[in-house]
Amino acid sequence: MDYGASRRGVDMGPSAIRITGVGKRLQALGYEVRDRGNIEVGVRESIELEKTSTEKARFESEISVVLKKLSAEIKKVLSENERPIVLGGDHSIAIGTVAGVAEHFHERGEKIGIVWMDAHADINTPDTTVSGNVHGMPVAHIMGFGSDKLLQISKLRPLVDPSKIALVGLRDLDQAEKETIRSRGVHAFTMRDIDELGMREVMRRAIEIASNGTVGFHVSFDMDCVDPSFAPGVGTAVKGGVTYREAHLSMEMAFDTGKVLSMEITEVNPILDTQNTTGELAAEVILSAFGKKTL
Repeated sequence: MDYGASRRGVDMGPSAIRITGVGKRLQALGYEVRDRGNIEVGVRESIELEKTSTEKARFESEISVVLKKLSAEIKKVLSENERPIVLGGDHSIAIGTVAGVAEHFHERGEKIGIVWMDAHADINTPDTTVSGNVHGMPVAHIMGFGSDKLLQISKLRPLVDPSKIALVGLRDLDQAEKETIRSRGVHAFTMRDIDELGMREVMRRAIEIASNGTVGFHVSFDMDCVDPSFAPGVGTAVKGGVTYREAHLSMEMAFDTGKVLSMEITEVNPILDTQNTTGELAAEVILSAFGKKTL
């Protein structure tokens, strides 16, 4: 799906990841792997924007339809004692992924946390957005505020307690997002934090936040978290990001906890990529999150 972004191409992201052989490579780690295929998404070119979307939350009707399907699929996967890995697609899909995971564990009387790897906070709403792109809004909706249409994907509100969410790798924020992070007490680790503390300490703190009082945590990994010198195929690249090794270390540490409940990887854009460099790195990041080690 690329409804949530202005630059086209991330709808091809799942194919770019699949062709790396990520499924077989997960099998080599000892997992049984099932590819459930794609969630059905309408053809964007056939939709008349002015009749179906608002400028403040473009394509919100179409996005909400897809996310309800995704949420239901996630709940089905978890009910069968499997762990979902969601391939995106623009980052608005996180609302649907998290809705499914959060509802599943809520029904068991348990809470989840989130480790959110991203150059952006994605905490805008239709009232604060500059672009109108919903991929800049999922964290706000996960926290329980924003567009009524997108909030109605789940009856659970908030999907995740803001105190259990850790944002890692931030380096490009709108002014309104800065104010929201401060006013709502969101745990945010910028690239300066990574520079000063190191990725190991930042991830230790992020994992502690997402694990405190929860059954485990969801990993939402936007490939633009990584510096564009390593991941050029993203729609909203920002210089000065996480290095190749820092990306792997973050996921290796997540795996070591044994508390990764689910994962999604988003914003791989093959149109902007070079020889599928970003698609390959996305696959490698998944493998690290599921236990691939050097020794």
